Amino acid sequence: MYLRLVTAPSAEPVSLATVKTFLRVDASDEDAMITSLAKAAREHGENLSRRAFITQTWDMTLDAWPIGLRLRVYRPPLQSITSVKYLDSDNIEHTWTDYTVDTRNEPGMIIFNTLPSIALLKSGAITVRFAAGYGSSGSNVPERIINSILALTAYWYENRESHAVPADIKKAFMAERAVWF
Repeated sequence: MYLRLVTAPSAEPVSLATVKTFLRVDASDEDAMITSLAKAAREHGENLSRRAFITQTWDMTLDAWPIGLRLRVYRPPLQSITSVKYLDSDNIEHTWTDYTVDTRNEPGMIIFNTLPSIALLKSGAITVRFAAGYGSSGSNVPERIINSILALTAYWYENRESHAVPADIKKAFMAERAVWF
């Protein structure tokens, strides 16, 4: 399985104004840098937690159909499935639509009613495009995640030459980690 970001979030969960208030910065001469640090903190938090904080589009590529007709979609919270496409052994793309989507559980899941019976391309044959995240703005992102983004942004702002993540902030993001078995 391979995950690839298709469309990045169109907004950040924490506004520049909120970050500047948290940092106690009034001037605007460092706005670009602060925005960049907050974005990097969000990205780092998403990677540590294996979550999408703000709505974004992903492709999940697989080699074969799932056993048992159930496919977990890894990058919660799942909002929707845009498409399920597959390549046959002749490298011709098809779209499959005979499925239902479970967005209530974590990770979300596609439940296939049937599967195509044609031979697949040997590698990377199936691509599931999906939307994930808590919403298009930060209003639905849990406060504990917002606080972790602010804390990491502040740390990097105060320690500009460091790329480290303090243990307590890393633990906070890891506590949000999506786990599947």
